[in-house]
Amino acid sequence: MPVSESMISGLIGLNRADDEGLVAQLTSQLRSLIAAGRLARGRALPSSRRLASDLGVSRNTVTYAFEQLAAEGYLEASHGRRPVVTIDGAERIEAAGAVASRVRSARPQLSPWASQLRQTDWPMSYQAPQKPLRPGHGDFREFPNEVWARCLRHSAVRAARRELGPVNRTRLREALAHYLATSRGVRATVDQILILPSAQAALTLIAAALVRPGDDVWVEDPGYPGAAAAFRASGARVTGIKLDEQGMQPMPGMAVPKLVFMTPSHQHPTGRLMSLARRTAFLRSSRPGKTWIVEDDYDGEFHYDSRPVPALQGLDAHGRVFYVGTFSKAMTSDIRLGYLVVPPALVSTFEIAQRHIGLIASSHIQEALAEFIADGHFLAHLRRVRRLYHARRDHLVEGLERHLGEVLSVEVPSGGIQLVARLKRGRADQAAVKRLVDAGVETRALSSLALGKPCDHGLLLGFAAWRESEISAAVRTMASCF
Repeated sequence: MPVSESMISGLIGLNRADDEGLVAQLTSQLRSLIAAGRLARGRALPSSRRLASDLGVSRNTVTYAFEQLAAEGYLEASHGRRPVVTIDGAERIEAAGAVASRVRSARPQLSPWASQLRQTDWPMSYQAPQKPLRPGHGDFREFPNEVWARCLRHSAVRAARRELGPVNRTRLREALAHYLATSRGVRATVDQILILPSAQAALTLIAAALVRPGDDVWVEDPGYPGAAAAFRASGARVTGIKLDEQGMQPMPGMAVPKLVFMTPSHQHPTGRLMSLARRTAFLRSSRPGKTWIVEDDYDGEFHYDSRPVPALQGLDAHGRVFYVGTFSKAMTSDIRLGYLVVPPALVSTFEIAQRHIGLIASSHIQEALAEFIADGHFLAHLRRVRRLYHARRDHLVEGLERHLGEVLSVEVPSGGIQLVARLKRGRADQAAVKRLVDAGVETRALSSLALGKPCDHGLLLGFAAWRESEISAAVRTMASCF
């Protein structure tokens, strides 16, 4: 309700002990009276002299408050005249409420890429808490956390003496270059290795730097959904290439794509190994400088039944293969470090692009990891968990064949941390996954990883993260569900 001139000073209470100050208090309280409609448009306020006298403050205090409200558009003030209210606060509040209501009800305008995000089940829609037999994870319980904590402490102590260094720490790049050369046959100089927050960040960087809207990109079908997601975000026309027993099939009859994404060491999700002849065929069919190959070696540390086939990148004589890796499978998923080996001709471009996009990994973690590798802890951990995961794979396979042999056909991978069990008799895998998740067994439907119409139905089951007793209990639950 509007107030009379004589009542204005009675509605204002100033606290001289308040840190806000008298001018700020008076300005705020007058603004609130106008916004609430208590001081209506056209109302003349008391003169600065009279209001100062009524409130027991200096005239300058009132003058400064009037000037601030005039600058904000609440008052019209001129020399020798009393200030006049220039807005109707009640109308403004009502209009603001109507605008807020419209904003809440309006659908936000998203990019074509963002508008399709809810149509995919990547990342997995059920993320926590983790239950057996969720795929894609190693066992964080087996990680030498005390050793890793010591490396982190050393890195923190050195950080106090360390000057601002490169985004990609030299010690870690040197350690990685040596490890990748000896274990995976990767040929790379130190400057070709970029350290990133994840393998997905590497795909995002490649897509941003190389892919133009409308470019053709081939990916495996079924395959890793994160790859299609990264390339679609850059406007690529993504085509799924079917698999055979050696993984991704060569497609000589199709137009040459801008980029080919593959997981040749352990095809995701089937675990199939691409032969040396198939790898060579892909290299022969790609055009240097025109077609790029992205090799994702997401779990290349884990081979059980034979010596690993060298990385595709090491066979490339023309600098057309990107090599992507991660530490989240071999160490612990929350380490948040991956890496990218860039072809020599693109190193300077990718270093700049990495900074522009902000895909920067913690230098503190990089230094700790460099020590962890250089001191032999990384290789010692790998040797131990390889034996452990090998036994767990065999335990899961044996349990599935004994209890679910009539329902599932198991594909035994030569390495990796997960396997595919195909459903027999034309069963639908989505319904099976829902039953299993409700019963406490996490798995993933093979059909959900297909780019087009799914040809196969099965379950993607993780074994590396689960102890044999947990695997046995999960298999018994699966048997009861089927």
